Amino acid sequence: MPIPAPPTNVRVVTFQIDGRDYSAREDETIIEVARENGIPIPSLCYLEGLSTWGACRLCLVELAGSPRLVAACATQVAEGLQIYTDTPRLQRYRRTILELLFAERNHVCSVCVSNGHCELQALAQRYGLDHVRVPYRHVAYEVDASHEMFRVDHNRCILCTRCVRVCDEVEGAHTWDVMGRGSDCRVITDMNRPWGASDTCTSCGKCVQVCPTGALVKQGTSVGEMTKDLHFLPYITRRRHNR
Repeated sequence: MPIPAPPTNVRVVTFQIDGRDYSAREDETIIEVARENGIPIPSLCYLEGLSTWGACRLCLVELAGSPRLVAACATQVAEGLQIYTDTPRLQRYRRTILELLFAERNHVCSVCVSNGHCELQALAQRYGLDHVRVPYRHVAYEVDASHEMFRVDHNRCILCTRCVRVCDEVEGAHTWDVMGRGSDCRVITDMNRPWGASDTCTSCGKCVQVCPTGALVKQGTSVGEMTKDLHFLPYITRRRHNR
């Protein structure tokens, strides 16, 4: 079934990204347009097919004439915008954000089942993160292996809430949610019951596939074995939209 045409009342606007001219519908976000045109803007919480969360702040971009940075995933394009996606200022901000993510939890890539297949690790390599300049929290988080097919390691969770959103918006189960405040937040299943005791989990595995790190993985995977497939999500959402 063909994708329906956009509403006729949506204007097409012209703007610049990194000095080049682009056109897009005014209801599209900066990150959508950038990725459609092969412009890499990093993000960990954004995922095509899910609602916008805007939490990781890695997709911050600069706008000419504006002193503040804006989140590309939550900012729509507009006529005449001049957008910059990879300035030295943005590189410093992104590296600092990555350092804070590594310091908040206990990410040890060498023994992680997602080693080599981790979005957080890939971004750390991209921005040359070989050490962390802030103190580690060194808080030991639990590993819940009560589910017969999957497990959750809270030491590797970055609170992107992809699992929460895909379970609610795509699977419709709403097994996952977030508990706590600040650095003490963690994702939970069924009002903080063990995952294996969940009454709502359908064992579909969508949450595992969209997790950007080694926090949600399949049981039985060893170091470097956990690969994930994100292509199913845009396909599902497009099919639902075209019904």
